[in-house]
Amino acid sequence: MSEIVKKPIVLPASITVKKFSELLILPVSIVITELIKNGIFATINEKIDFETATIIAGDLGFEAAEEILDAGDTMTLEKLLELCKSEIASGENLKKRPPVVTILGHVDHGKTTLLDTIRKTSVAMKESGGITQHISAYQVKKKGQLITFVDTPGHEAFSAMRERGVSLADIAVLVVAADDGVRPQTKEVIEYLLVKKIPVVVAINKIDKPDINIQRVKQELAENGILLEEWGGQTLSSKISAKQNIGIDDLLDNILLIAEVEDFKANYERTALGIVLEAHLDPHKGPVSTVLIKTGTLKEGQDVIAGGTFGRVKRIEDFTGKKITAASPSTPISVIGLRATPNSNDILQVVASKSIGQSKLHEAKIFSHTESGSALSTEKIYSGIANKKISKLNIIVKTDVHGSLEAIQQILSEIKSDKVAIDYVGTGVGNITESDVRFAASSKSIIFGFNVEATPVAKRMAEGSRVEIKNYKIIYELIDDIKARLMSLLPDEFERTDYGKMKVLAIFKTGKKDMIVGGKVISGRLEKNSSLEIERDDIIIGKGAMGNLQSNKVDVNDCSAPNECGITFLGETKIKTGDVLISFKEELKKKTL
Repeated sequence: MSEIVKKPIVLPASITVKKFSELLILPVSIVITELIKNGIFATINEKIDFETATIIAGDLGFEAAEEILDAGDTMTLEKLLELCKSEIASGENLKKRPPVVTILGHVDHGKTTLLDTIRKTSVAMKESGGITQHISAYQVKKKGQLITFVDTPGHEAFSAMRERGVSLADIAVLVVAADDGVRPQTKEVIEYLLVKKIPVVVAINKIDKPDINIQRVKQELAENGILLEEWGGQTLSSKISAKQNIGIDDLLDNILLIAEVEDFKANYERTALGIVLEAHLDPHKGPVSTVLIKTGTLKEGQDVIAGGTFGRVKRIEDFTGKKITAASPSTPISVIGLRATPNSNDILQVVASKSIGQSKLHEAKIFSHTESGSALSTEKIYSGIANKKISKLNIIVKTDVHGSLEAIQQILSEIKSDKVAIDYVGTGVGNITESDVRFAASSKSIIFGFNVEATPVAKRMAEGSRVEIKNYKIIYELIDDIKARLMSLLPDEFERTDYGKMKVLAIFKTGKKDMIVGGKVISGRLEKNSSLEIERDDIIIGKGAMGNLQSNKVDVNDCSAPNECGITFLGETKIKTGDVLISFKEELKKKTL
């Protein structure tokens, strides 16, 4: 039997289902059916990514290749790690850099407590005001040497590392509870670390608790491939109590010892390449990206690209929120100036202005669909869930026939939100069975049935395991229930109205929680009883409220530019002459999908 030759086809990075079917010269119904078979539910006007389109094309007898767009040499995480290895091998322009450390281990063994203790007791942050913001990476100073910690528990970076087969960290701290030993998640982490050959320091935690058995912990570690130094192996260990701040200095000493042996270096002279750890949209600063510089030096004013976005570095802040002009290897920073928020694991790359122009073309061709909210990307949805940017509603749907299931998913696919998402844990045709209930219990899902019944055994199991089963005979009642549950997951949002600004010219009274100040309205108007923000050197340094407003020593409800006025400020921030007060109000918005 001769091998079937698949027809070649060239596909862009994203494509609508309708256009996809036209390229395949197939009815759109066949394409949608094939998508559904693969668990992807998209309307004809929604876009699917290249990876999804390739799978569907293959199932339908086509071999897909990706359309090449001139968007510059895009750097991936894998390419970056290879480049760093090449730089080390070349030996050119290398200087010592701080080690990058991640803390891993089983749930409830004290990873988060250890990170908090290190941060509070050892952070290299003698600047006034201390830590003004919490980002997913920070530095500590020990014996005059910096250590960079990447807060993997917070943004689940370990899962992302395992999936992509790469590591952000130079050294791993494996936390094992002295009273619990090596647990399933610990074994999974050990297996990963041994495969990737990442240097490890074992932190035997909770030594202050009764019923601890350190010898058992060491034995279990040895059985799983981690042989401690005192047992004749190479792995260093520290006995600690993260809660009581015991043994932290010894742990940091062991990290520095490994760093000395490994001699971590990087090229400080080249243009910077960094890994995006996370990103968010700040109401005052715009897109803010937390970046770990991997090699080179990032400077203020440089043009950069990161994933599908680009921009110019307007401001660099260290992990304490302090403005800096440049960032060297192993430095965790916040970058302000990108046009949009990049994704975790995107590479921040310094480029020439010409490349920025190419990136704009690339973004217009590939990423314009994200602005309209019509794209369907499974990877994007699940990435958002993993990073806790959106909340998910776990559901299992059972229907009488496939047509009903397709109709339900078709309608639900029209719900567009970047804050909540439906996670189809399971779907199927037929009555609700005990296996459905078992699956729902383990995944914390709600079972929705349409024109089906639950078997008597399934009903009893559901009652015993507190699994909710909702049965409907009208399709829109089922849809309305799911929509209502999604609405309940939406976070509270506030709508802001800015009134105007006043420049502070005089301070008349300073109390513990109030001040009386005078100044000139420089734009808009000031509204009595509005909220106030204090802006100093273009940075918001505090908030408060307006208790009273006077113009010409007479109480007024508002005062417009360019008049002068006096106000009573209610708040703990101390205002200085030259500060700008911003008058605004915030109202709770009604939740809508």
